[in-house]
Amino acid sequence: MPAVTIRNLSEEIYQNIKLRAVKNGRSAEAEIRQILKEAVSPTSYLKIGSELAAFSQKFGPSAKEDLPLAPARHATNQIASLEN
Repeated sequence: MPAVTIRNLSEEIYQNIKLRAVKNGRSAEAEIRQILKEAVSPTSYLKIGSELAAFSQKFGPSAKEDLPLAPARHATNQIASLEN
């Protein structure tokens, strides 16, 4: 398994990692692995479906009533051609 050495890590950052590790019941090394895993995991990426669902929740069906919608051009042209 690959090993990584991190140089020039400030004492403050290292102490914060150790505190976080204790809160999560892990060693500092295990906590760093978890932080890296979460940072590069595909599940942490925003998915378009999630974003659209959140948008729908915020601006759902009631928002449609507030939006002025222009009539579709092709529908108006078809009606005009049917009347002639």
